[in-house]
Amino acid sequence: MGQQQLLLIILGIIIVGVAIQVGIMMFSSQSIRANQDAILMDLTNLAADVYQFKIRPTIMGGGNGTYAGYIISVNGPWGVENPNATYEVLTQTNTVLQLKATSRQVDGATINISYDGNFRVTAGPTIVGFN
Repeated sequence: MGQQQLLLIILGIIIVGVAIQVGIMMFSSQSIRANQDAILMDLTNLAADVYQFKIRPTIMGGGNGTYAGYIISVNGPWGVENPNATYEVLTQTNTVLQLKATSRQVDGATINISYDGNFRVTAGPTIVGFN
């Protein structure tokens, strides 16, 4: 083979390698974004569940006007089987609800959100570590 043919083969190998690397990076960033979106959806559903607890009378297993007393069930949709994140209630009073999600797929990534007594977002979502 001539020098020109060898040069074209090497150039082709480099181009294929770069294309593979770019594809891997695009897939990885899309996967991270999908995890972030799934966690935000889970937090929205969890917050709605906590609000339903708040407005439900005590006799029906609710909070009777307070977020206090709500417990995330380990066997429920936001428990140990959830593939997206681990969820926790940071603060729960009559007027404040703070939720935190720690991603199971992205190391160190968290999302925090706070609600007031009327179920309006007061802070957040604060998204950290999804880069």
